[in-house]
Amino acid sequence: MDSHHATIAGPSNNDNTDLVILAQVNGEEVTRSSSDKNSNNAEKMVQAKFFKEICTHLVNATNIHITGTGQAQEQFIHYLADTPQFKQTKTEESTSNKMSDEKLLVFLAEKMNLPA
Repeated sequence: MDSHHATIAGPSNNDNTDLVILAQVNGEEVTRSSSDKNSNNAEKMVQAKFFKEICTHLVNATNIHITGTGQAQEQFIHYLADTPQFKQTKTEESTSNKMSDEKLLVFLAEKMNLPA
């Protein structure tokens, strides 16, 4: 995850042994305004919309591991903590370089002690 793109991975079936890419979410680019206040408000609105779109793919998640290159994952964890639906969801984060979908699945399988 970064501030404009998120890849959502999860179990392919009910036994939680195979991970697959469930969705790719792309956020909007914010166009700069001449007013700092308007630009800041636009950034917050775009970020909230991006996070809300990600959450549509996490409806029944009980454990969420967020990895990425910047501060977006920390902001997303705070967003989840402030969202009633995810208050009881366990969240973890790690910082990593951007990786392909295949490498992401291997990385997450290792984190979850699943066969890659």
